[in-house]
Amino acid sequence: MRVGGLEIDFPFLLAPMAGYTDAAFRSVCLDYGCGGTFTEVVVAQGLMRGSKPSWHMLETAENEHPVAAHIYGSEPAVMARTAAMIEETGRFDFIDINCGCPVRKIVAKGAGAALIKDPALIGRIVRAVKAAVKLPVTVKTRIGFYDGQEMITTIAREVEDNGGDMLAIHGRYAALHHRGPVDWEMIARIKQMLTIPVVGNGGLMTAADALEKMQSSGVDGIMLARGAVGRPWIFEDVAAIQRGEQPKVRHHDELCAVIRTHLDRLVALKHKEARYRRKSDFNPDWSAALNFRSHLIQYLRGFADWSDVRRRLNSIRSTDDILEIVETVLARQDTDVVPGWKG
Repeated sequence: MRVGGLEIDFPFLLAPMAGYTDAAFRSVCLDYGCGGTFTEVVVAQGLMRGSKPSWHMLETAENEHPVAAHIYGSEPAVMARTAAMIEETGRFDFIDINCGCPVRKIVAKGAGAALIKDPALIGRIVRAVKAAVKLPVTVKTRIGFYDGQEMITTIAREVEDNGGDMLAIHGRYAALHHRGPVDWEMIARIKQMLTIPVVGNGGLMTAADALEKMQSSGVDGIMLARGAVGRPWIFEDVAAIQRGEQPKVRHHDELCAVIRTHLDRLVALKHKEARYRRKSDFNPDWSAALNFRSHLIQYLRGFADWSDVRRRLNSIRSTDDILEIVETVLARQDTDVVPGWKG
């Protein structure tokens, strides 16, 4: 898939997810062949003001490519200036504009999914950012804001006409968040309408799902979100099926190794965060362990007999506590095979 001047060899990408897709998790997905990554969504105003927490969210893993800086805002000039600052870091391969996040605090600022209601403003933001940077500029959005009020046709035209290099579409309405079916027929129609690449997103929990939707919709690429959480090898599975092979069976030793690697990288990331935290009240190991809890639930999803262990999640104080929970759960299993995703 060609995005502006950028070649993406394997067009199965890790979608941006707040609270999940930090540099540590993205790097684990890249280990399994992920074709491209996006940072968590970051507010453009904070970056422009030099906010250290905002810039920390743009931390990237070593040799992480291709990677997009995923930003949100509603003012074309601010978005353009911020994009130029990001480009100056030399760490990113493209700039992605969030026009689909339904989180209330973002929508209340007139950004994220709120932009769906004003396609012309999306167009002005894309045009301003394109004028400010040499990197490819992409947009991630949804098919509309309210159920039944389709806006994606107009949005798609605005993105393409104003120089956007790729459009990623989550096939649900923003007001529904992650509920209900994904309209892949709508995504397919937009793909037929545009000349720029279209990437489909939403509801894909397995490698087989991803390949089937790519083939049936005709999109240029696929974004995997929740299907990759706890199962980062989904990208390797996609590649195996493409080659006509059966995906690899995953065993406990591989799961433990992935969890340890993920934790180690998360702790390292938290040590970087400590640079702008008060040392007296910030423990990187504890912070990493707390952040990892949502990942842990997904890594252990499908395993039998761990309801009592789940009750210990709120008492976690260290990464050693995480590893102890994993060891306890795995010791209770009748097989060392990791369960398939049952989401």
